[in-house]
Amino acid sequence: MQLGEIIANTLAILLLVCFLASTFFLFGKPLWPEQHARMIIIVPVDAMATASTSRSGPPVLPGTFDTGLAHPRPS
Repeated sequence: MQLGEIIANTLAILLLVCFLASTFFLFGKPLWPEQHARMIIIVPVDAMATASTSRSGPPVLPGTFDTGLAHPRPS
């Protein structure tokens, strides 16, 4: 091989590597997808929306209620 061919092949390989690197950088996605956590936020229970209402008699409510689970009434 002549010196001109070696230089031409080296520059061609360098140009190909730069082209592939810029293509992956601009348009590529990661090889492994990112892990996303799925978060669920549980909001406090609204007593007005969850109270039992019955038009044909007294409301159907449980006989006992754990007051330790209840939040204090906002002022």
